[in-house]
Amino acid sequence: MLLIFYLNAVQCCYIEYRNMTIAKKYICLIIIALLFACKQESKVKVIPVNNFFKSQDKATYRVSPDGKSLSYLKLQDKKQNLFVEDLVTGKSIQLTKLIEKNISFYSWVSNNELIYYKEKEGGRYQSDLFIITKEGKNERQLSVNEKTRIRVLEDQLIDDKYLLVLSNKRDSTVSDVYRLNVRNGKMDMVAQNPGNITSWMTDNRGKLRMAVSSDGVNQTLLVREKEFQAFKPVITINFKTTLFPIAFSENDPTLIYAISDVNRDKSALVELDCTTGKEKSILFANDSLNVVDAQYSKIRGKMDYVVYERWKKEKHYLNPDAKGFYHKLDKLLPNTESRIIDQDKNEKVFIVRTFTDRNPGSYYLFNAINGTIKKLSDINSVINEVEMCEMKPIKYTSRDGLEINGYLTLPLNSRGKNLPVVVVPHSGPGQRNTWGFNAEVQFLANRGYAVFQVNYRGSSGYGKSFFAAGFKQWGGKVQDDIEDGVMWLIKEGIANPQKVAIYGSGFGGFIALNSAIKSPKLYKCVASNSGVLNLFNYLISIPPFLRSNLQMVYDIVGNPATDVDYMRQASPVFHADKINIPIFITQKVNDPRINSSDAIRLVKELKKRNIQVTYYEKEETPFAVGREESRQKVYTALEQFLESNLKKK
Repeated sequence: MLLIFYLNAVQCCYIEYRNMTIAKKYICLIIIALLFACKQESKVKVIPVNNFFKSQDKATYRVSPDGKSLSYLKLQDKKQNLFVEDLVTGKSIQLTKLIEKNISFYSWVSNNELIYYKEKEGGRYQSDLFIITKEGKNERQLSVNEKTRIRVLEDQLIDDKYLLVLSNKRDSTVSDVYRLNVRNGKMDMVAQNPGNITSWMTDNRGKLRMAVSSDGVNQTLLVREKEFQAFKPVITINFKTTLFPIAFSENDPTLIYAISDVNRDKSALVELDCTTGKEKSILFANDSLNVVDAQYSKIRGKMDYVVYERWKKEKHYLNPDAKGFYHKLDKLLPNTESRIIDQDKNEKVFIVRTFTDRNPGSYYLFNAINGTIKKLSDINSVINEVEMCEMKPIKYTSRDGLEINGYLTLPLNSRGKNLPVVVVPHSGPGQRNTWGFNAEVQFLANRGYAVFQVNYRGSSGYGKSFFAAGFKQWGGKVQDDIEDGVMWLIKEGIANPQKVAIYGSGFGGFIALNSAIKSPKLYKCVASNSGVLNLFNYLISIPPFLRSNLQMVYDIVGNPATDVDYMRQASPVFHADKINIPIFITQKVNDPRINSSDAIRLVKELKKRNIQVTYYEKEETPFAVGREESRQKVYTALEQFLESNLKKK
């Protein structure tokens, strides 16, 4: 209608133009110009698919302990190689020249040395550990992990030659702690896992002081004051309860700082007495706010701040020095969110990452001594934030009275009414949508869709009662929360009820496919990206070293021995006969957590019934590089699928 009005107006002005006075002609030209301007303002540039999903040219910045060197991974010929830059001279040196393998992790271990993992594509949880000097010399292989998993527990050298590492070489189902001599590659066991330890923790001096044991449902915190002492149990909690240690106190060896929701619904920051297991004091708590992170300063020997999350993450400062420091940083980086991702030992040189909902952000080097800041690189330099869309918080009430929160992203220049909508449930369990730049969301909004993200019951960040409300509700009340959100959008006039789709990845894909089964009249089409299709096969695929948490997963997702009927009812692969709307499915052929035969089975059964199916197999690596071609194919196919089922109908 707007285009017809525009053409008619121009035609009328042109007809009358020949017989007008000069003044009238001038007015008519102004009207034409305004109409052209109106048309230009309403037109949104369609951004190429791959622009949203580009791999970073430079990433994983780290600063050396003495603050004199900067390291990073740089993309070269579809491989990420390790570089080090001298911060005084600006000279850069390439340390690695990888051909077959990728770097999956690296870290400084001294002022002059770095360690890194070389990991083969497809070699999940397996890697070879190397050490090298910052000049690119004396590279030595420290371990060969053809069948085992190794990771660094404490990345600072002890006595200039030892690293504490975790390895499951003795028993594939658990991790023991070893002292690795980086000079000769010898590994000596420091602590043997009795079979129930799920995590270990060192203190601020690199001493092994803490462990967490689990029987699959209950977790026990074990602490010792000296390394030669035995671990003693401090407190036992149910897995539904959060008790996350942040740091040991510098001044009191019996005190730890922890995020805890013991005896409360929302997490708080507390001081915990390691001898009694009791809270000594509460540093920050609020009945309506959930603490999700906290920062400890080794230099100050104090907690700097806590991070709590409403619709955005916010800081609450616990000491004036930290508050002054971060306020200075905010002034240097205005109108953006910032996170410190690394720092030197003296807490004077910092790597800072910025972002907003419309900008993927940049990396900066901040020198607190002279107050200067230097931009290192953009996360995605082709993204122009004025072409991106605002991510707004929303909330509504579910059918059983639970408050559900989420986010709504409207297309650029949209009035926000009667729009085609793509619902994007997050994966899970225990995850959530957060505010910030989301390439997938911006891609969909750029194509003209309102994007609706729901933090359904079972999502993290809203307290343990809300989290527990989602247990064994996959295919049940979780689906109701999503459906209630769509009905809210329709009631508000935001969604065109004839043009609603749902798309998700992982458990989000599981939710999307169940929506096609449970609410086929609400959605015009459904898309699943590497979605869970069969809860039985999903549980079978859990790797050995995570089996200690299996009972916890059973309580959240379902027990294949006792919840057979529920799990079968909730698994989309068994209900192809109930799907009657167009389906889009992508699957990673080499994903060990997803049985590709389930997707093939579902697709075959749908095609037998002449249901429109778009099926795409991805050969995607677990690394950031080498994915662009695969991503472009998937999102181009998704774009065409949504276009044909939402916009053209």
